[in-house]
Parts: sequence; structure tokens; C-alpha cells
Amino acid sequence: PAQVPGAGVIAGGWDPELDEQRALARGGKELLAGIEAEERASTGIGSLKVRYNKVFGYFIEVSRANLDRVPEGYERRQTLANAERFVTPELKELEAKILAAEEGAAARDRRLFEQLVSELSTHAHRISVTAAAAARLDVHAAFADRARRWAYCRPVMTEEAGLAVTEGRHPVLEELQREPKFVPNDCRLDPVSSQIVLLTGPNMGGKSTYLRQCALIALMAHAGSFVPAAEAVIGLTDRIFTRVGASDMLARGESTFMVEMSETENILHHATPRSLVILDEVGRGTATFDGLSLAWAIVEHLHDRAERAALVLFATHYHELTELGRMLPRFVNRSMAVKEWRGSILFLHRVVDGPADHSYGIHVARLAGVPEEVCVRASEVLANIERHEITVIDDAATQPPAGSRLNQLDLFRPAADEIADRLRRLEIDSLTPIAALNLLAELKRKVHDGGS
Repeated sequence: PAQVPGAGVIAGGWDPELDEQRALARGGKELLAGIEAEERASTGIGSLKVRYNKVFGYFIEVSRANLDRVPEGYERRQTLANAERFVTPELKELEAKILAAEEGAAARDRRLFEQLVSELSTHAHRISVTAAAAARLDVHAAFADRARRWAYCRPVMTEEAGLAVTEGRHPVLEELQREPKFVPNDCRLDPVSSQIVLLTGPNMGGKSTYLRQCALIALMAHAGSFVPAAEAVIGLTDRIFTRVGASDMLARGESTFMVEMSETENILHHATPRSLVILDEVGRGTATFDGLSLAWAIVEHLHDRAERAALVLFATHYHELTELGRMLPRFVNRSMAVKEWRGSILFLHRVVDGPADHSYGIHVARLAGVPEEVCVRASEVLANIERHEITVIDDAATQPPAGSRLNQLDLFRPAADEIADRLRRLEIDSLTPIAALNLLAELKRKVHDGGS
């Protein structure tokens, strides 16, 4: 250790003196038991006991019935109702040893260690070289063993920037996840045609796993390891930047979103065309339109600034960002495939070309056990939001005229929708004139209340 402790550095059995002091420091039970046995044998008092208390220290206790057999060398220490306590010169000497044993053991331990260090210092270079060789051997053996057991491939390292992985896997999850078997995926990133890959898809679809496995494969290759893939061609990378997860730093007064933006700021200032950037749900910690706008601008910055044009994998639920595929030449949409079946969804964990249609968040909530009435209501609210969805405008010529207003998103059901539903269910043939007038008045009142 960097700081030599007071005891425990030298192993037991190496130095008899140190072993004795340690035994004494633990209370000298073996020595006391030996003295007790010797005194019983020499005096013939079978009930004689060697004991200890904080007031009198160590003493020999003899019952009153055996006082006539006490030797002359015993020194009376205390008289009790049924026994008397004595000490002997040997017991006094043992007590002094025990009291000094802990400090003595620490000093002896430290002195032996210093002697060892002094002797080994003359061999320091050879020991250092041997330790470094053993460390390299350990790492290489671990790399080789894992590559053999999990069928890793030897990556091809190139001077050109890029990442081309065929049937890549997550090195940890593929071992932990035995059933169902881990689904491998390809990854293609290059600075010419697919510099930025936007990955959309449902929760639990595997987006975060895919991002992490691509980063780990690049990292393992640069460390000199084979990688979990069928084939891999990896360009030299200067750094791997990640913005994943959610955490705060309350002691520094930084919220989750502030931490997220601080990490993003570091990426935008330091990424280079030789970097690999992993972004997972950037912008989700604030209001929807704020987060979407930030995510949009971040993608444009990493695409348009030549000095920051890193290879980027960006997982998001902002489906509006997929529109960037029509605007940025090196931007590619990919998604996690799912299959809808009997009102449910199956996660295929397969990366496919093109954007995802939905995030399936309500389906995942239902799988997690959220009450059905909550999921049903959420579906209603979602349908209402989608009917009033504001589309992303990418052409200045289609901007709304000055002074016009976009409709406010309404989380509650508009009166017009309720009126339309009432009219659809209405059976006109069975409606009396007075009932028709009452219904008309009710609907008119509802429209008036909704408009106000």
C-alpha cells in the first residue's frame, strides 16, 4: 500500500517475534491457558482459574475450599466471599507484555517491512519490468480467452475515418442475455454518405444498447482487442464522446437538464472529424419544443461545421428530426424494427433503414402494468394531439403570414369533437320534434361554452 499501516503487512509465520507479539495483542489466550494448566498441575487445585478484569488486570482465582493449598509465592490481590485472587511474578510479566504487545507488533511489522523494501530496492528495475510484462500478458490472455469463447473477429484498423461493423454485438449483454439470444446488428458510419445516423424507434426497442455496443466495439479495437462482430473495419478515432443517461449534480446546483447541456457543450466544442459521438435522447429534459429545437440545431452544427463533423449516432423520440434526412446530405435515418400483432407489439431489436412510425410509449406503459384506464386515456389524448400536430416547416416560402397564429395544442377533447360524436350516434328516425329542439339547444350551448 502507498501508506504503510501499523500492522498486517508481514505475513504470519515469517518472524517468530512478530507472531508472539500479535498473539499477545489478541489477548494472549494461548499463553494464559498454558499458565493456567501449569499452575493447576503444580498446586493440585483443579478449579484454579486465570482471569482478567479492567480494575485488577490478570490474576489467579482460587476458591476458599482450596486456600490451604496456595503456594508461598502467590501474592494476594483481592478477597471475595467465596474465593481469593492472587498474582505471581510470571503473571505480572505476561500482563506487561500484553499491554505493550500491540504497539510492539506495529513497530516490529514496520521495521521488517522497511528491511524488505531496502533489500528489494536493489532489484527495483527488474521487478518493474517483470510486473509490466505480467500485466501485458494478463491483458492479452484475457483478450484472447474472451475472443475465443465468444467468437470475436479481428478488426481491420484504417487511417480513414469511418466505422463499418457487420453483425456487431454488445460484449456484456450477449453474455448475460442467454434467452432470447442477443440480436446482432450492422453499423455503417462514414464521413461522406452517412456521417450522422438518427436512430428512432420504440422504448425498449434496443436503441441505447445499439449505441453503446458500437462505441464499445470502437473502444475495444483501439485497445488492441478482437471485437464482438462478424467483421469490423474501424478508422482511427481520437476520442469517443457520449451523452447518455440522466443524472443531476445537486451539490453544484445543476439539474438533470443542466448536466445534459454541459456534456453536450463539451462535445460541440471539442469533437473533431476523427471523433465518434454517441447522443442518447438529447433535449428530453426540457419543454418539448425547446428540446426539439436544441436537438435540431445540434445535428445541424455537427453536420455543417467542418471542424466538428464527427461520426454521430443519435437516438431520439423526436420524430420531427427525421425531416433532416431531406435537407442534410450526410444525414441518414435508421430505426429499430417492431412488429404489431393482435394489438400488441413485438420488439425485433433489429436496426433497419428508414425512420420509425411510432414510439409505442403507451404500449410499453401497458407492458409495465400501468392501469388500463390510464393507457386508454393516454391513447385518446395522443390521438387528439396528433390531429392538431404542428408540422415542422423547412421551407421559408411556406412560413405562415405575419400576425397569424398556430393553433394551441389541446390536451382536452374539443367541444366540436364531442358534438360530432353525438351526431354520429344520433338516430334521427326515432327523434321527436321537442327532443330535436332540446338537443339542438344543448349542442348550441356546448359550442358557445367551448368557444369562450
